[in-house]
Amino acid sequence: MSGLGAATADGLYGAIAAFGLTAVSDVLVRNQTPLRIVGGAFLLGLGGRILLTAARRPEEAGVKTKGLIAGYATTFGLTVTNPLTILSFAAVFTGLGLVSRHTAGAGILVLGVFLGSALWWLFLSGVAGLLRHKATDGPMTWINRISGTVIIAFGVLAMASLV
Repeated sequence: MSGLGAATADGLYGAIAAFGLTAVSDVLVRNQTPLRIVGGAFLLGLGGRILLTAARRPEEAGVKTKGLIAGYATTFGLTVTNPLTILSFAAVFTGLGLVSRHTAGAGILVLGVFLGSALWWLFLSGVAGLLRHKATDGPMTWINRISGTVIIAFGVLAMASLV
């Protein structure tokens, strides 16, 4: 579900870039400071939570619908608070000549962005699912510590880029 949240945000930004919604793009770029503050704070909180969480096997943790919805929403929020994403899509689409003057062409482009992002996350989740039985609590705790620290570092970088 978290992958679908990221894919939805990517699709949204892809749509903004593909359909040439410059007004929305301009608002996002003009408000990148508050968006970076929100995104950086979110990363700091998420990284701290991961860093301090003891590793638990998925079957011990239990998966609930609320957890799936929260996974979707938090990843969507994290991805959509990065205003540089819209600039990246606009630059890539323009640089590769992918911006279409036809609504159908732009729609296919947006669908491709969404599906590509969703398939990437599906692949990553599948690989993680295949390897989860090989991971014991010890290595998983270290993975939590390392990934939490890296996420906190990205949060600090997001906040530091405001200076």
